Amino acid sequence: MERTEEQRGERSLFFTALLNGFFPIVIVLSYATLSGFVSLFWTTACASLMFAAVVSYRRRWHEMRNSTLWKYGAAIAFFIGFAAYGLYFFGLESTTPGNASIIVLFEVFTSFVFFRLFKGERFSFDYTIGAVLVIAGALIVLGRGFTGINGGDLLIFAMTIVAPVGNYFQQKARALASSESVMFLRSVLSLPAIALLAILFGAHASSRDLLQSLPFILINGVVLLGLSKLFWIEAIHRISVTKATALASISPFVTLIFAWLILDQAPAPWQLAALAPFVLGTLLLTDHLKLKTA
Repeated sequence: MERTEEQRGERSLFFTALLNGFFPIVIVLSYATLSGFVSLFWTTACASLMFAAVVSYRRRWHEMRNSTLWKYGAAIAFFIGFAAYGLYFFGLESTTPGNASIIVLFEVFTSFVFFRLFKGERFSFDYTIGAVLVIAGALIVLGRGFTGINGGDLLIFAMTIVAPVGNYFQQKARALASSESVMFLRSVLSLPAIALLAILFGAHASSRDLLQSLPFILINGVVLLGLSKLFWIEAIHRISVTKATALASISPFVTLIFAWLILDQAPAPWQLAALAPFVLGTLLLTDHLKLKTA
């Protein structure tokens, strides 16, 4: 039974990686007319409406009566919806998607440190080796796109430190309520702080700019901050955040496939070489391969 739940979590992560694979492609298009904070605000607003519709359809509004859920929701909104995504969207204004994708891989390490040292989780030797191999594969895919450290890179790195704390509270909240309720609270409670940030930084957009970027806002809100995050919460409800983060880091490779299929950008030989560590790491993390240890 325990393994079945773990497999369900792994399947949820597969869909998360699949959906997040579109992110580097869509984000470049959405920033053509909007600043980072404006894009984040309207994307989060769109996600809030979607989650409200899902909560209504599944009749989950009664879960909102739990005061503890609101406390966790406020923490999630701060650490994920406001801090992590604020740093990520703002950082992408001054760094490349390739750099950001590489730096985000540090979340595997920061999650490992947080959940092992501070929360007492234990991870097997196989899981540790699997996480290292997945990171190695992602670095091979994106390594040639890395152009050095700048301010945007440091903001993305800061995001990887904040995110594990938010994921801890998301695990706690999911034990009390459904994924859609957790995500609705996260999105709605994040909006005022994001709006304040946009005002403080003088970020604004005309109605024409918003209309021009509307398709990308809808994709980001419904798919990237919507469906993919529902799958993510379902995953970390069943498996450890460290393992989930390591498995989700195959998203850069998924992006490579989509770029080939959609943009006709064939992968280079050195990118195809990343297949080996990706496959081996994933097999170790999903217990389909075991290492013999003394």
